[in-house]
Amino acid sequence: MALPSDHDDFFTPRCIWVNGPVIVGAGPSGLAVAACLKEQSVPFVILEKADCIATLWQRRTYDRLKLHLPKQFCQLPNYPFPEDYPEYPSKKQFIDYLESYAQHFDIKPRFNECVQSAKYDETCGLWCVKSCSIKGVERGVNSEVEYISQWLVVATGENAESVVPEIEGLNEFGGRVIHACDYKSGKDFKGKRVLVVGCGNSGMEVSLDLCNHNAFPFMVVRSSVHVLPREVFGKSTFRIATFLMKWLPLWLVDKLLLILTWLVLGNTERFGLRRPSMGPLHFKNTNGKTPVLDIGALQKIKTGGIQVVPGIKRFSHGRVELVDGNHLYFDSVILATGYRSNVPSWLQESDLFSNNGLPNQPFPNGWKGKSGLYAAGFTRKGLSGASLDATRIADDIGQVWKEETKLKKRFIACNGRFISQF
Repeated sequence: MALPSDHDDFFTPRCIWVNGPVIVGAGPSGLAVAACLKEQSVPFVILEKADCIATLWQRRTYDRLKLHLPKQFCQLPNYPFPEDYPEYPSKKQFIDYLESYAQHFDIKPRFNECVQSAKYDETCGLWCVKSCSIKGVERGVNSEVEYISQWLVVATGENAESVVPEIEGLNEFGGRVIHACDYKSGKDFKGKRVLVVGCGNSGMEVSLDLCNHNAFPFMVVRSSVHVLPREVFGKSTFRIATFLMKWLPLWLVDKLLLILTWLVLGNTERFGLRRPSMGPLHFKNTNGKTPVLDIGALQKIKTGGIQVVPGIKRFSHGRVELVDGNHLYFDSVILATGYRSNVPSWLQESDLFSNNGLPNQPFPNGWKGKSGLYAAGFTRKGLSGASLDATRIADDIGQVWKEETKLKKRFIACNGRFISQF
C-alpha cells in the first residue's frame, strides 16, 4: 500500500481506492461475506469500530450465554464447527470458532475504524466511505480516511447498539441500573432484589442466571410473548419447525408448534406469560420478535424463583410503581430491552434501508440495493440468514469482478491526491 507523500496536507483526509468492496462491520456477517469473497478471489477491506472481531459476542454478552439453536444452523459458510463441539456451543466456543474462521480465511479487518458516513457519488458512480481512527482521535490528531469503492457491504447487523427506553423517574432510582449488554454474571447480585425489564431471550436468561446465583429477580412482562421449549422430546424445536416448513403451510406449522409446546410446558398464561394471537413463526415474520426458547427459566417462574410483574408506571428512589398500582423495592435494575441497527446514523441512502435501519424488503429480498449496495445480517433469520446473505453477495460481486478484471486496470483520481490501493 502506497502512502501519501510527506508534503501532503496533514489535516486533509487521506483517500484510499479499494479494488473490491468495503465491508462495514467485522461481526459474523462481515466475516462470512469476507470469506465468501476470498473464495471468489475478490479483494476487500473490512472496517471495524472495535478492536476485535464480533464485539457483540466478546464485549456485550453474559457469561452463561450459549447458542439457542443447534450448531448446524449457526455455522458460517465453508467452515463447519469442530466435531467435538456440543450441539449448543458456549459463548467462548463460538468466539473461538469465529477467531479460527478469520484465521482460516486470512481475514484481517482494519480495527478501531469508526465509519462516520457513507454516500454514493452519482457523478463518478462510486461509494465514498468516511472513517475516523479511534486511536487517532485519542491522540488528538486528524486521522480521517476516505475509502472509495464500487461496492459497499453493510454488515453492522440488527444489534449494533443497545436500546435504553425512557421510563419516568429512572434517573431518580438511585440504585444500580445497567443494560443487559453490560451484565456478565449473577454473582455480582447475590442476595439482591433485581428488576429485569424485558422478557425476551435475554431477559429470561438473565433472570435465570440471577436466580441460580441466589439473587431475587423480578421480570417485567409488559406485552405478550411466545415461550417455546428449546427441545421437544429430545429434538430441537427449531429443527422440527424447519422440517415441517418444507411440507406444510406456515399457519399449520404454528398450530403444531403450539400443541407441542402445550404438551411440554403446559399453559404458560397462568404464570403471567400471555401469548400473542399470531402463531410464533407468523409473529416473528410480521413483527420481528423471536420466540423465547426456554432453557429453565419457566420452571423457576412456576416455583416462584422468578417473579413475573406487569409493566412499569414510574420509578422513584429505590422503588418501582407498576401499572397495577403495586409498589416494589429493588436494589438494581437490568434493562433487557434489546438492540437496534445504527445504519441510519451513517449511511446516506433511502432505497435499501428504512428509517429503523432494517431493509425495506422482507426476507429473502433485502440483501441487495442499488448502485453496488448490499446488506448482510439483517434478515431476522439469525446466523443462517447471514450466511445466505454472504453467499449471495459474494456471488453477485464476484460475477461483476471477473468481467471487469478482464478490462484494463483503471486509475482513479480524487481531488488531485494520490490514492492508495488495496
